[in-house]
Amino acid sequence: MRLLACAYAVSSYGNYLNLIALSLFSYEITGTALGVGLLMALRLCAGFAAGLAAGALTARIGRRTTMIGADLTQATAMAALALGGEATPLALVACAVVVLGAGNTCFNVALRSAVPVMVGQEARGRVNGLLVTARSLATVLGFASAAAVIGWGGYPLAFALNAASFAVSAVALLLLRPRTDLPPGTEEPGKPAGRAPRAGRFRALAGLPALLLGLVLLRGLDALASSSHNVALPVVANAEHAAAPAVFMTQFWAAWAVGTVLAHLVLRRRAGEGAWSTRAFTLGTCAMSVAFVTAFLGLPAVGLVLAAACAGFADGWTEIVYTSRLQAVPDRERSRLFGLSATAEQSGFALGTVAAAGALEVWPAVTVVGLFHGAAFCGALALLLVATRRRASAPPEPATARA
Repeated sequence: MRLLACAYAVSSYGNYLNLIALSLFSYEITGTALGVGLLMALRLCAGFAAGLAAGALTARIGRRTTMIGADLTQATAMAALALGGEATPLALVACAVVVLGAGNTCFNVALRSAVPVMVGQEARGRVNGLLVTARSLATVLGFASAAAVIGWGGYPLAFALNAASFAVSAVALLLLRPRTDLPPGTEEPGKPAGRAPRAGRFRALAGLPALLLGLVLLRGLDALASSSHNVALPVVANAEHAAAPAVFMTQFWAAWAVGTVLAHLVLRRRAGEGAWSTRAFTLGTCAMSVAFVTAFLGLPAVGLVLAAACAGFADGWTEIVYTSRLQAVPDRERSRLFGLSATAEQSGFALGTVAAAGALEVWPAVTVVGLFHGAAFCGALALLLVATRRRASAPPEPATARA
């Protein structure tokens, strides 16, 4: 699993390098900020649509095949951009953006839903932490190296590196051949016993428990809130740290990455299904919102680093807990659930990006980030209250069966 995590880190590095390179390249191709925004919206829409279809796709062709296909398709798209260089037509860029949005979503849905099959239910939290850590480090390296890569070899080099990163991930999956799917009619070993269905326990939407759907909706609200600090950070960097905006951004994201690593180290010591409870997720979401808002209060460098590290810790905590909680559902439902989650996250981030960009034209960054993260904070408290009331009114059950 460590080799697979390394390949995932390489692929993630290419993604975050590409996030900057493709945005800048899109501006050169279109010549307007509106054009960049439309291409970003196209990418998010492709991810939204892929989230709706990912569950059915993985059930039909298998998770490993889905991941390999997503990697190879994205590698082909980026290789085409690398070969086209500055003469790449806008239509080809749009096609590549669609492939990246859909491919990334399909890959993540397949990987997340496959983890319990690959390592077993008891080890899923540790592996989720490993994957989150790998991606966090890749995020910082991708952002930090983008300027140097583009400055040395231009956009074709950045796109070629991204294509190579997808190829590394695909080759790793082909060679390692991890078991990602169960034979029909079986369940993975160590699957925690769930509550027996009762009247009123399930809602019509997707046939899933209401509390589980609440977690997915809160995750979408969290993505909406996260879009605000992603949009606001470059604004603050250029307005308040004009002498070295890149240093400010690197400082922030490096501290954030350290926080996510610490979250993994803490959570790997926790045992039992209680570690992945609704309470752990909602309190983590509250802490994350407070930390991100604090980071925009104009703190000195040390305070900013501490706030960013706390935000990273809470961010890593919530992602590991959330992913592990969704992985506890039966295998036959897991891909559909992660597809629904991907759709909620893509929708929240897309809506939040547009709304936050507009709000920043009127209000200061701390106000915008405070409003968006305040909504996530309130949503987390509401879900925590509902979960607490349900637990208080429910008959006593084994701790492993609680949400």
